[in-house]
Amino acid sequence: MLWTIIGLTAAMLTMLSFVPQIARSLKTKSVKDVSPITLFQLSLGVFLWIIYGVYRRDPIIICANSVTLITLAILIFLYFKYGRVK
Repeated sequence: MLWTIIGLTAAMLTMLSFVPQIARSLKTKSVKDVSPITLFQLSLGVFLWIIYGVYRRDPIIICANSVTLITLAILIFLYFKYGRVK
């Protein structure tokens, strides 16, 4: 039970970690402090975590990383949308 709580807490923190950056980017219409290399590197890592979760049949790993990948995809979209604005 303790390990499930720890896993769920870690998943929630990870899933929501990019929401403040997305909100800030939408508010300011700026992504000047966002590193595209970091976004793509983390996206690849999260994608690999999803594959690992499928292999392990672990719904926490699959769901948490899927939500994280979606938030990263949103941030990457915003990077390309607002990154060109001068």
